[in-house]
Amino acid sequence: MKSSYLKPLLLTSLFLMIFGCKEKAKQVQKEIVKTKEYPHDVIPFMENWKILCGDGTRSEDLVEFSKEDFFYVENDGLTDWVVYKTPNAGITSRTSSNTRTELGQKEHWIPEIGGKLAGTLKVMHVSTTGDATKASSFSTVIGQIHSDEGHENEPLKIYYKKFPDHEKGSIFWNYEINTEGDNIGRFDYSTAVWGYNFSDVGASANEYPEEPENGIALGEEFSYEVNVYKGIMYLTFTSEGHETKHFMKSLIKSEFSTRENIPEQVLKVYANREKGGGVERDTAYAGEIQYFKQGCYNQANAKSTNSEVYGGDITKQYANGSYAEVWFKEATLGAATQPNK
Repeated sequence: MKSSYLKPLLLTSLFLMIFGCKEKAKQVQKEIVKTKEYPHDVIPFMENWKILCGDGTRSEDLVEFSKEDFFYVENDGLTDWVVYKTPNAGITSRTSSNTRTELGQKEHWIPEIGGKLAGTLKVMHVSTTGDATKASSFSTVIGQIHSDEGHENEPLKIYYKKFPDHEKGSIFWNYEINTEGDNIGRFDYSTAVWGYNFSDVGASANEYPEEPENGIALGEEFSYEVNVYKGIMYLTFTSEGHETKHFMKSLIKSEFSTRENIPEQVLKVYANREKGGGVERDTAYAGEIQYFKQGCYNQANAKSTNSEVYGGDITKQYANGSYAEVWFKEATLGAATQPNK
């Protein structure tokens, strides 16, 4: 439990006892007992996951696990939340230059079997430094489907991105084209939910697009559901005051198997890559082993987004805005379900 919440309660209880307010003191003491200590106490599905934190800490037993400054419980005065926090520079996985404090599903599956992941969350912070012309700047990934074979691609990445000085940010999701043969170049096709998509960038390193009118602010609550049913991915996004959005994407039949079908967006974003324009295998991700991920996968780093990292000093990064932080209050993981018609 974070002492920032627990300590004031203890002081309040002591103050009430001193002044003879025993009943009120008992109520406060009950609140202390109620307070959650581990992330598993808030979201009781942690036995299904392992974790990698932004300082390199790993654990496959999360039932009574927390990590100060990375993975812990915080209370906003009303609700307990699981906090995922990670700097712009730290210890990364073998396949990425970006740090993460992120859950990885233990059970793996193929799209034909599928599964369902949902979460209710609010993004509290993204890096405040970076090059606005780089698509990944100022963003973090809050949910994924990741392949465990082939090119180890990501059929789904759900992003939150907010440019500096904007009040509202964007939610979008990327589908990574599962390139045919040995062409392992990374080509994402991005779809906006609220605000911009991945391809909307600044005119220069310090020039930003107009603020999105229908965006999501830091600290604003929203939910997503990913339901992979018989090879089809169904996505639902909800937030109070915003239009509910639904999307559908096949993971077993490609839309991008010919050069003519590669979207203009992809050609634009990856124009400077030697292998740009690689086509997808006709069966997309059919039969390929997948698993879910959820948490905070920071997309800011010193190399690809020119984000400030203070020599890798995590304390300095946290003190100067060079980190990403995401709070979840609810999340579920289970078998795929037949979508509503």
